[in-house]
Amino acid sequence: MSFRLAAYAVCIEDGRVLLARHVPAKGESNWTLPGGGVEHGEDPFDAVIREVAEETGCDAMVTSLLGVDSRVVPAAAARAGVEHQNVGVFYRVRITSGELRPEPNGEIAESVWTPIPDVARLRRSSLVDIGLALARTAPATGHVAPVPVGGLIQH
Repeated sequence: MSFRLAAYAVCIEDGRVLLARHVPAKGESNWTLPGGGVEHGEDPFDAVIREVAEETGCDAMVTSLLGVDSRVVPAAAARAGVEHQNVGVFYRVRITSGELRPEPNGEIAESVWTPIPDVARLRRSSLVDIGLALARTAPATGHVAPVPVGGLIQH
């Protein structure tokens, strides 16, 4: 089994959420939240700010911790074909400066402000639904029920 600790930004403004279009070397593109892997020795708080800057070109400020999601992706559904556990730390983030642009030499082709009602029609990572659920419900435990995967929602 592989393991990944990641930090994700939930940026909501005027009924829109900031989404990033992930275009992997292999497979179909999908929409996700800005964010990604926490480097060895890095604090997830710092990682989410770094990831937003790398992927979107914008500076961000964390306003609150939304919660933590831990899920095991079965080998049959995992990109690498190996069972994978992803632990995601979700932060509410506010963009403070910068202009949206593609990630240089990366897998994020574009970042866009998307009206929240339009998200349901997008091919997207389950991370988007988890982040929006945490932002909408603000559970005291920082935990939401697992998001079903399938159709337009991918691991």
